[in-house]
Amino acid sequence: MNVRVHITPKEGILDPQGATVERALPALGFQGVSGVRIGKFIELAYEPPAGTTAEQARAHIDEMCRKLLANPIIEDFTFELDEG
Repeated sequence: MNVRVHITPKEGILDPQGATVERALPALGFQGVSGVRIGKFIELAYEPPAGTTAEQARAHIDEMCRKLLANPIIEDFTFELDEG
């Protein structure tokens, strides 16, 4: 199955990249942009062990995100599974 993980800084955490982009866009002629947050996108293939339920697979991916892919202290994450 294919997994797509979206990671962004938590609300209240400074996002210097987002602030830089937000300041630069009006200088390039793009008005009305605010609240820019820069994050990470991770795509991976995951083959769960035989007999793993969909709920268990989601729990495994959540654990991967919490232990390595994201820093849950300063980042939020969501993920999507494509079981096709």
